[in-house]
Amino acid sequence: MATISNIYIDAGADYLTTVTVTDSSRSALDLTGYTADAQIRKTYESSAATVAFTVAFASDRTTGQLDLTLTGAQAAAVTQGRHVYDVLITSGAGALTRVVEGISTINPRVTQ
Repeated sequence: MATISNIYIDAGADYLTTVTVTDSSRSALDLTGYTADAQIRKTYESSAATVAFTVAFASDRTTGQLDLTLTGAQAAAVTQGRHVYDVLITSGAGALTRVVEGISTINPRVTQ
């Protein structure tokens, strides 16, 4: 079961958060051989992603850490308000696991 974690993104500003993936004993999962995808959609039923995060693994994949980033331009292009997001990892054997999900709130900006 995925961890629930709500995030807040400021429109027009660069965004970075680090996710640590753990196994059932709460130890860092060795992500060697894994790939990852993360998207924001307006609703769970949306047919297309609003924006995709850039996902980068830590140089030491045994730490279980992934960085999710959006550029300021990407964040500015998303309509303010509440959206949904998740992070999906795929093992080298093809097993898919959703590791985190939640609400992503896009905060409006003043400075243009």
